[in-house]
Amino acid sequence: MQAAYARWEAADAAGPRLRIGGAWTVRELSEAPAAAAPAGTRGVRLLADPQDLRLDTAGARLLLQRIRELRAAGIEVDCSQLPDSAARLLRLVDERALELPLVGIPPHAGLLGDIGRGTFAGLRAGRDFLAMLGETIWLGAPLLLHPRRVRWREVAAELEAGGLHAVGIVALLSFLIGMVMAYQGGATLATYGANVLIVNLVAIITLREMGPLLAAILVAGRTGSSYAAQLGTMRITEEIDALRALALSPFEMLVLPRVLALVVALPLLALLGDAMGLLGGGMVASLGFGVPWREYLLRIPQVVDVRTLMLGLLKAPVFAVVIALVGCMQGLRVRGSAAAVGRAATSAVVQSIFLVIVIDAAFSVLYQMLGL
Repeated sequence: MQAAYARWEAADAAGPRLRIGGAWTVRELSEAPAAAAPAGTRGVRLLADPQDLRLDTAGARLLLQRIRELRAAGIEVDCSQLPDSAARLLRLVDERALELPLVGIPPHAGLLGDIGRGTFAGLRAGRDFLAMLGETIWLGAPLLLHPRRVRWREVAAELEAGGLHAVGIVALLSFLIGMVMAYQGGATLATYGANVLIVNLVAIITLREMGPLLAAILVAGRTGSSYAAQLGTMRITEEIDALRALALSPFEMLVLPRVLALVVALPLLALLGDAMGLLGGGMVASLGFGVPWREYLLRIPQVVDVRTLMLGLLKAPVFAVVIALVGCMQGLRVRGSAAAVGRAATSAVVQSIFLVIVIDAAFSVLYQMLGL
């Protein structure tokens, strides 16, 4: 069930309309969605889709509070077009003057309340992500078995936006991180006269960890947020509803091309990050610690092999799926105003980076257990 919302719609011959929907329940709400009326409003009709609205007594109380706020501002509210079940519950709560507790945790709950809110928010986000992952597998697998149904033009466009346009920032920061690792490691190794071991340090860390991880974090901040913002804006402007009205699948049109594009782009960006990290480390080793370029390049194949490279690149497609799904999930959950788009983009970045680091740690533990 989607989150509760109260959305103003364009006025018709009978006047302005306020549509409510989602889960107005004690388990889902921390506060009622804002319903501030546009300037000059004198009357409004309250509308709801019976299949889209879930209302309990606590949610009814908060809805009544919003209705009373509108009436106190001199706005006449017409509730006659609400579903019968919702109208009966509103009348019951209004007539009995039920003193129900406010839904959610009161603001004065303190640290324990904040921990509880954060825990339940995290559990809900995890549930939504697993649902999104399941939908991707369930709907995406048949499409991949029939490649002609995949919208390859959209995949190519997303590949350019999320992959090609990220080449510069990934290359530059990977080069700088390689320089930093060489400086920090070389400062210690030089005291023991083991300058040549800078190659070991930079090559192993870059290929196994830093190359794919840095590329994933940069893509999460750059591309994951853009996915959330794009889809969130489409939610607000009702473009996604228009796709459904035209019998077009939003998943097939919007989600799958982004997932496929990022699965292709991120391993390539990680490979680029590996190369630039080694180049940055080699420059510092040569200019700062006297390791000749020839020796640096000849030593790399002695320190690492193709297996080391593949162990690092194996993480990239997993990171890509997580980043794309989190960005799309946050965008599709947007409700309300333009401010919700900004919150969705922020949540997409934070959750993507968090999951990328957790998955990277899980890969490290798995490789250690397998002796890789």
